[in-house]
Amino acid sequence: MRQICCFFLTAIVIFGPSVQASEGYNIETIASDLDHPWSIAVLSDNEFLFTEGVGRLRRVIDWELDPYPITGIPPVLFKGQGALSDVVLHPEFGANRYLYLSFSETDSTNTNLNTLRVIRGEYKNGVLSNSLTVFRATPLRKQALHFGARLLFLPDGTLLITVGDAFNHREAAQTLDNHFGKVVRINDDGSVPHDNPYVGHRSALGEIWSYGHRNMQGLAFGGDGELIFEHEHGPKGGDELNILKPGFNYGWPAVTYGIDYSGALISPFTEKEGMQPPIKYWIPSIAPSSMVFYEKDMFPAWKGSLLVSALVPGDVRRLTLSGETVIGEEILFDELGRVRHITVARDGSLLLATDGSDGKIIRVSKKIVSATNSFGEE
Repeated sequence: MRQICCFFLTAIVIFGPSVQASEGYNIETIASDLDHPWSIAVLSDNEFLFTEGVGRLRRVIDWELDPYPITGIPPVLFKGQGALSDVVLHPEFGANRYLYLSFSETDSTNTNLNTLRVIRGEYKNGVLSNSLTVFRATPLRKQALHFGARLLFLPDGTLLITVGDAFNHREAAQTLDNHFGKVVRINDDGSVPHDNPYVGHRSALGEIWSYGHRNMQGLAFGGDGELIFEHEHGPKGGDELNILKPGFNYGWPAVTYGIDYSGALISPFTEKEGMQPPIKYWIPSIAPSSMVFYEKDMFPAWKGSLLVSALVPGDVRRLTLSGETVIGEEILFDELGRVRHITVARDGSLLLATDGSDGKIIRVSKKIVSATNSFGEE
């Protein structure tokens, strides 16, 4: 049963001007007692899908949770940070019914090794069928850490995939013969676009789009039709927000604003020639987990902003932009727990997934305040 509460949440301004000091919202729990929900994909006005990290794809229709998971999901490695992760729709989903899933999996020949895999499947009537592997990261890894796993379709129909540095392979983020610490760009069938920056380079993988990343879990396409925003977890401090550009080196681990978890220095440099600096970084870390560019009418003051979900301590924050510059930041919600994912429903309301073994899907919509006369009557 859905839990609905209407109350006022105060926006906390981090820096820059505050558009709204206070705002009323409806906060609805659409589904609860979920097992590590990770990502949400909106299908229509009344239906959306979401992943549970343990390996289930679930459906909500008419704001009610379907008790039966989607069938046809491959086995998933749910260990460490490994999980059934992102779900996105093909740009022509209405015609071809294709959706894409990213997940970690154990290697079929060596169970001590694992990797990130992305599949395309045909979704109809609660079943995923005709699965095709469009990407599998190489080389294999031992650690079930830092998979990245975020997906984003670009307007040209190509797909971006973030692949983390596997934690113990951070130096490999600076070389182009592997997928560690890379953003990959492929066609919708898994083939390599001819205009990728390293196509034809003898020592580079042609699917690589950008490199020098750590653990990237946020991708969003800007409303101007040009900018691609990406955020990634730093170590102890140094979470970054970047603007992705093909062929660019984003520096990890040669440059960083963070230090190692032990307190040791990773690099004395925060910038170097030939390495792209972030447009924003966070110290201490907020563990950014996803983001969306808001363009709807339900919350007009947010139009043109990036809405970022975060795991530590758990909040949703709005970044205001001027071109490629972040000019303001405010915390919108900070009492919902560790927010794993944020997206926008067709009507402009927000859909949030909270992390953990007791995760929730939450809807945030505009609170309508009734007008009253001097006697308090509506």
